Amino acid sequence: MAPRLIAIDNADDPGIAEFRDIRERDLTGRHNRFIAEGTVVLRMLAEAHLMGGDFAAEKVLLLRNRVDGVADILERLPEDVPVYVAEADVLDRIVGFHLHRGVLALGRRQPQGGALIDRLPERSLVLVGCGISNHDNAGSMFRNAAAFDADAIFLDETSCDPLYRKAMRVSVGSVLSVPYQRGGDAVELLTQLAERDFGIWTLSPRGEVDIRSIPASERMALVVGTEGEGLPQAVLSRFRSARIPQSPGLDSLNVATATGIALFAMSSTAKRI
Repeated sequence: MAPRLIAIDNADDPGIAEFRDIRERDLTGRHNRFIAEGTVVLRMLAEAHLMGGDFAAEKVLLLRNRVDGVADILERLPEDVPVYVAEADVLDRIVGFHLHRGVLALGRRQPQGGALIDRLPERSLVLVGCGISNHDNAGSMFRNAAAFDADAIFLDETSCDPLYRKAMRVSVGSVLSVPYQRGGDAVELLTQLAERDFGIWTLSPRGEVDIRSIPASERMALVVGTEGEGLPQAVLSRFRSARIPQSPGLDSLNVATATGIALFAMSSTAKRI
């Protein structure tokens, strides 16, 4: 096993300070560091670290009886990534609640140089989120984007941070594999995409075009809004809109479900080019 195992018997050990009381004190927003939880997400983080992309692992904290089960993942981590191991009672005191998964890692985001928008391939499908404040929905959007080969996700400044522990878990680690950018005004971002020949399609229950009838183009952007209020009028009034046909009387679909359906339709359209 490449990383060295370090036994932790004291919940106040300074080596694991970042994992302490994580329910009340998530690391999101603190110098691009975050908590990854669960075997699947740890595997994705190790892979991202190995590939030298935007993410790296700083340290790992495991329940002692989970070590053998993740040994193959630990082998893929560099030797300088410490792996701390604790019994259940100590681990519970560290994190502040009973952690059934028993697998945690501290990760760091270190974005590559240059704007993401300028690194997109000539044929691209991107997802844009405006005001996505629910972490479950954010995580599901990343999972959908990974499933349907979206090249990137752009989140405006009013959207939540996808590095939040729950969003990361719901995404099954896809936050670590789908390139993304968060920040800025939605209209300005969409204008920049349009200037780079992206066909901008907002998703609305009252959209003008059936999502299955969107004309194929080499560059397409799907724009989704928050639950309830949907997309702001400033966005809807500037760009074309599409709808997912559904039964009469139903106002709208959950944004996570709608994103999956729409990305499937748009990726199928893109493949016809």
